[in-house]
Formats: sequence, C-alpha cells, structure tokens
Amino acid sequence: MVELMRAARLHEVGAKMVIENVERPVAKGTDVVVAVKGCGMVPNLANVLANWETWYPHMPLPPRPAIFGLDPVGVVHEIGRQVMNIKRGDRVYVNPGRSCGACHACNSGTPQKCEYWTLNGYFGYNPNSLEIFKRYPYGGFCEYMLAPQSALVRIPDNLQFQQAARLGYLGTSYAAIKKMGPLAGKSLIVHGATGTLGVGVTLVALALGISRIFAVARGRPLLDRLRLLAPNRVEIFSNRDASTKDWVKSLTGGRGADLMVDTLGAVASLDAFKDAMYGVRRGGRIINIGGTAGELPVDVKWWMDEQMELVGSVWFTTAEGQELADMIQQGVVDISSLQPKTWPLDEINEAISSVASGDGGFTSYLVEI
Repeated sequence: MVELMRAARLHEVGAKMVIENVERPVAKGTDVVVAVKGCGMVPNLANVLANWETWYPHMPLPPRPAIFGLDPVGVVHEIGRQVMNIKRGDRVYVNPGRSCGACHACNSGTPQKCEYWTLNGYFGYNPNSLEIFKRYPYGGFCEYMLAPQSALVRIPDNLQFQQAARLGYLGTSYAAIKKMGPLAGKSLIVHGATGTLGVGVTLVALALGISRIFAVARGRPLLDRLRLLAPNRVEIFSNRDASTKDWVKSLTGGRGADLMVDTLGAVASLDAFKDAMYGVRRGGRIINIGGTAGELPVDVKWWMDEQMELVGSVWFTTAEGQELADMIQQGVVDISSLQPKTWPLDEINEAISSVASGDGGFTSYLVEI
C-alpha cells in the first residue's frame, strides 16, 4: 500500500507553495529515507523562485510541481539494502550536493566539478541536472525525503537540529577557507561580512587561526556586532561612502590583505567587488562564494604581474561537512552567536517572504516539520 506524506510543492513560478499529500519515498540500494525535522530557509529563496529561470536560463530549477528545501536535517528512517555505516535513528544533515558519483571528478573527491553537479531542492548548474532531479525529486520541505548515503553528515548530540540546518552556509564558508591554505599570520577581507555567508566565513576563519579580519559591509550596527566576536582581530568598515581598497591599504602599510572572500549575492554591486579585490596584496588569493553575477572587468596584466589567484568555490563536500560538524561538537567552531527563527511547514509561504526580517547573518531561518 502506498504511504503518503505532507509536502510543500511549487506548481508554477510566481505562485505560492501548496501543502499537499504526496507519495512517501522508499529506500532502495544505497539510498536512505530521512524523516525531516527541519530545513534551512535560504534568504535568497524568494528571488530564486521568482527570477532564476529569467536570470540564468541555463541553470534549471526542479520540474514543477517541485519540493524545494536546501538544508534538511532529520533522522534516518529507512535504509536501502546496500547502505553501509548508516543506521536507522542516526541524526543527520542531508548535503544537497548531488553528482553522478562515477566520473573522474566524483572519484577524486571533487564532485562540484562533475557535469551533473546539482543543488538538490534548489537549482542545477546545467541541463544534466534534470536527470538528478528525476532521481532525487525531494527537497527538505516535506516530512520524508530520499537521499544517497553519501550525502549524510552525522550530527553530534550537542548540536540541535535548529543549529544544524545552518550547515549549508557554514560548510560553504569552511570549504572556501580550506582553499586559502594555512591561516596563521594571515589577514583576510570578508566582503559582505554581515550576511549569512559573511558571518559564517568570519566564525570559521577565526576558529581556524586567521590573525586579522577586515570585515566590510554596508550597515554599521551589524558590523559592530561582528566585531564583538573578536575585538582584537576584527576590523570593521562600512563601504557606503568610501573605498574598501583604500581603507585596507591604510591599515596594512600600503600592502593590502593576504586573502579575500566575496560573499555578496546575485544582485550585488560588481563595482564594490572590484574595489575590494584591489585591496589584496601582491600574490594574494581572492575566493568568490557569494554568487554575484555579471561581467567583471579585470586588468589581466595586473592579474599576471601581481601573481594574483582568483578562485571560485561552490558549496562543500560531505566530508567537509562532517569535518565541520566534528569541530562544532568539540567547540573549535563556536556558533552560539547564531539565533534561529522558525516557522511550521504550514506557514512556508510566510517564511519565504519573511527571511529578511532577522539580524542579517546572525539569524538562521528554518522551517520545522
């Protein structure tokens, strides 16, 4: 007999999500079924649902009716016969990153380079993602979801589900910071520092030993709050009326910072990105994780002469997610400054329209199931 579950589904772009009864998934092979306890709410979700197919037609959304939800957490409810090292009752975060699992990139531990790379419950990166959506049509805004065993990050007992739903942004921050190399004695520009990704980068970089952070954003109140995380290591700057490059260089004897992470979203200013980028010293590394879109004019001779490294970093691997969860468990990464704001599944549409109502990156938004 077919068992049903409740799910929030989007039937067409621009419409509201509808709570419906749909068929509950069944675990087979190396897949598991997770009983969802909550799902992180992406602050940019309303923009994605309304504008993504216009902005980026080559990056498909799941076929409608679709169950969205990027950052699910819950309990393993059922396992396929070929599942190993996972058991019923395990508390898990479900990494939405999906790939083919069999190409050279996947076998090398870099699934983001796979031609099928997809963020399940959110969007894909090329037309191959439609095949992934067929196999895994469940995001986190439902009672039960199907996922490959390779996507599961075990949540330690001292990490609540409300906190664990933030692992997507924290994991993205952690993966970018790993690409920086050793942090001891280094300085870092965090561009867009008070947003969800920016706060994540700041927390993780501080935990992993960065010596100095130049936190750049527009609004001063949240910058002041960010500085309190480590007053002796975090310098703050509002770029509303002045140049980030000039500010950073004035504090570094004209040299600039060693590293930079840009965390701004899709509609942010590329002029601000470029200005901050020129605040990085000769031989420095600039990593983009925010998703700002458009053409960025860069003097390629500066790039060559100054030996600059420009790196794009998308999401994180399940292994990196587990490393981060373990560091949170041991208190290496302290996320106590992040406060959850929650809605029940029945209020999914209110949640989507209200995610900007918190304290910037210090608020974690989620729907509880």
